[in-house]
Amino acid sequence: MKYFAYGFNLDKKQMKTRCPEGKPLYPATLPNYKLVFVGWSRLQQGGVASIQRSQGSKVPGGVYEISDNDLRHLDKYEGYPTEYNRIKVIVFDEDGTAIEALTYVKNGREAENKPSKEYAGVIYQGYRDWGIV
Repeated sequence: MKYFAYGFNLDKKQMKTRCPEGKPLYPATLPNYKLVFVGWSRLQQGGVASIQRSQGSKVPGGVYEISDNDLRHLDKYEGYPTEYNRIKVIVFDEDGTAIEALTYVKNGREAENKPSKEYAGVIYQGYRDWGIV
């Protein structure tokens, strides 16, 4: 199955520890959503990444092929279904091809909060891994 990563899991090294069977496929974009940082994580010392509907916005990310076993691992890391919910989205690769993928969105309506420099740094590393920046 396809999984769309937009936050912490963009970092390919990090993702390999979470989903050993996962394979990075290609960069993709999620239209009509924006990246937000919400809530407060003691572990991350700041807000955590989520997505929110926003007409005309887009979220860059990467698509992985993951196994059912990987999905179970991701569910655990993402705190599904308590902290994050799993949703189906349509993302577009660099050629404009539509791909159905799973991703996670933070539950509830938490206030936006800045991420820690370390957390943001892992996401930025992921952008570099995927050639997004």
